[in-house]
Amino acid sequence: MEYEAVIGLETHVQLKTRSKMWCGCANEFGAPPNTNVCPVCLGMPGVLPVANDEALRLTALTGLLLNCTIPAFAKFDRKNYFYPDVPKNYQITQYDRPSTVNGYVDFEFQGGISRVRIIRAHLEEDVGKNFHFERTSGVDFNRAGVPLLEIVSEPDITSADMAYEYLNALKDILIYGGVSDCDMEKGMVRCDVNVSVRPRGEKKLGAKIEIKNMNSFSGVRRALDHEIPRQIEVLKKGGKLSQETRRWDEFAGITENMRSKEEAHDYRYFPEPDLMPFAPTQQWLAEVRSRVVELPLARKQRFMATYQLPAPDATTFVYDIPLANYFESAATGSKNAKPIANWVINNLRAKMAETQTALEAVKIPPDDIQELITLVESGRISSKIAQEVFAEMFATGTAPEKIVEQKGLAQVSDAGAIEKFCDEVIAANPKSAADFKAGKAAALNFLKGQVMKLSKGKANPNLVGEILERKLKG
Repeated sequence: MEYEAVIGLETHVQLKTRSKMWCGCANEFGAPPNTNVCPVCLGMPGVLPVANDEALRLTALTGLLLNCTIPAFAKFDRKNYFYPDVPKNYQITQYDRPSTVNGYVDFEFQGGISRVRIIRAHLEEDVGKNFHFERTSGVDFNRAGVPLLEIVSEPDITSADMAYEYLNALKDILIYGGVSDCDMEKGMVRCDVNVSVRPRGEKKLGAKIEIKNMNSFSGVRRALDHEIPRQIEVLKKGGKLSQETRRWDEFAGITENMRSKEEAHDYRYFPEPDLMPFAPTQQWLAEVRSRVVELPLARKQRFMATYQLPAPDATTFVYDIPLANYFESAATGSKNAKPIANWVINNLRAKMAETQTALEAVKIPPDDIQELITLVESGRISSKIAQEVFAEMFATGTAPEKIVEQKGLAQVSDAGAIEKFCDEVIAANPKSAADFKAGKAAALNFLKGQVMKLSKGKANPNLVGEILERKLKG
């Protein structure tokens, strides 16, 4: 019997706010332990939470970026559980009325476009962080109360590789939208994996097993590569799988049982009594919509369709937004954007890296890239001379036409002048001339190079080749 995996992911993302969710403490990574804390985020008696408006906006923005519906009414709830890193002994979250519902993420996978549906993206607060030393343990509450978005997918994922690509696509969307920096080394993104297996073609889901607190996407992939075969092996041997929570042991490369899986009633959810329900106004939603940006996949597809760029070039511009904006300015009005992309990616970007120059400090106006290409395509300068002109453009910001005029770099296309160069080269290299006449085609390239050298790179190379060939065959 063949089995298939059914995978859903719960991705926890810290939002990019200056302060925490319910208080004015800094949302800051790396501060000394327990310094970004106050009575509110420490859960002291008698304190009251006040919702962070920017966190609410970023949640709605995420919903729009993930093609979700923004309900007209949302509320917060208390999720009760007792761990040392939860100072209040409950977490303020959203249970049955979240801020965003029913969306999807499209992403590239195995040569096509796959879609994973999003059940909800709800807003809650992060917890502190436990530290375990040789003989003692401690808790740093700096992270407690940081706004956290939980993005819950439908079980639409069918493999470890698909989960990996979905997570990367989701991260790119959140970074593009300015929702989160998604720095996994700083714990800004964490993931819980829900996975089950079932006979291929069967509709009923198998026992759901959760793998908790994965802190890297590659770790998610490795954990699934272990867990899916483990579950299949149990079933093939006649065993039974039960709903449970497991942990991933990175060093051993295995998952281990932690506890039986909690159900919703175990958390004793009830509406948060200290916070009013949230009903966004149309004006508020309009302000959030104004922050929606073009997403990575849409941008790549547009660059390929509009500018006829190959996928690698389009991908380069997806992951370097300032360079992409520069390219689009340079390509305005051009009928062939590929040469412009080549100069921006291969020449401009390389020169920036070589000189450690930021794009905003580049002296070349985008229009001048198109002008340089026109000089080459019209035959006014050669490709070799264009490199020299570009270097001067980068150093001084001078327009390419002006550089050509000032330095006398215009290409020689006068047939009479080029014939004289060719005659001199043929006379000076009789063996190469004889080799070409004897059928050695490579000899022509040598002679052509000598003509270009004699003309100091100014002779029109196409015309040089034509004249040399005519003279040698004549």
